[in-house]
Parts: sequence; C-alpha cells; structure tokens
Amino acid sequence: MSFLPKIGLLALVLAFARPSASLAQSASSQYKCMIQMTNYMGEGAYIVVSLINGKGAYEKTLYVLGSDKKWYPDVKEWHKALGKKTPNISAITGASVAGGDRSVTVLDIDNSKINKDYKLRFESAVEDKKYYVKDLEIPLTSEALSAKSEGTGYIRYVRFSPTTSN
Repeated sequence: MSFLPKIGLLALVLAFARPSASLAQSASSQYKCMIQMTNYMGEGAYIVVSLINGKGAYEKTLYVLGSDKKWYPDVKEWHKALGKKTPNISAITGASVAGGDRSVTVLDIDNSKINKDYKLRFESAVEDKKYYVKDLEIPLTSEALSAKSEGTGYIRYVRFSPTTSN
C-alpha cells in the first residue's frame, strides 16, 4: 500500500472516531429516584416530577406516577401548566404509589440544568384527600442530588443515585 492511500485511510478513521468520542459525553444523566411514601390511608398517590425553571415555571415533565389520565386534573398546578398542550407522557409514567410503599424510577436529567437555577418539584394528589403542589422541591444541584430530601405531604422522603452504565 502506498503512502497516499494510508493517509486517506487514516483520515477516514479519524473522521469517524471523532464524532463517536463527542457522543460519549452525554447531554443528560440518568438518576435512580427512590420515593418513600408516608403511611397514609387511602388510594394510591399520583405524583408528578417536574423540572421548574428559575422563574417558577414548568419546563418539563420528568415522570408521572399514575397512568390513568382521568386523575391528572387532580394534580392541579401541573395539569393547568400543561394547558391545551398534551404531550405524549406514556413513556414516562408508572403506577401510583400507596401509603407506606416506595417506588424506584429513573429520571433523565439534562446536565446543562444541574447547578443552575432549576428545581425538581414533586406534586402529589390522592383521591378525596389534600393536594400538595410542593410536596417536595429540590434545588437541582449536585449536592441536593446526593442527599436525602424530606417531603411535606404524602412523600416521606426522596433519594437519588446516579445510574451506572455498563
């Protein structure tokens, strides 16, 4: 093989290797989110986890515990923020959580939002019981994502742990 084709082959390999290296640096991270509920009596709680910006506005729905859409209006502020927008949230829903139980889900969090002026809001609602618009709000910081955070309503506490890739 002559010198010129070898350089061309090397350039081709480098051209394909470079984009894959930049793809390795993910734009988001996944965190296991464990929600431990208080020992309340009643139906399973619907919980919505939302990304809230520095102005207090809803930016993104990260997860919904409770898949029956007829109960979504009970999570009042979140439902109002959706307005007429009805995003496809079926990929980020799971079962509601009963009193005393716990749920482990995986949240996909945009790395550019961490350690900026954002919060994670956990709203909770239980049929025929009180609604908590801010059952728990956590500043979206590295420190808060490694700490246990106490809820004020149906949520006893929430704990995060980064997922590991294989």
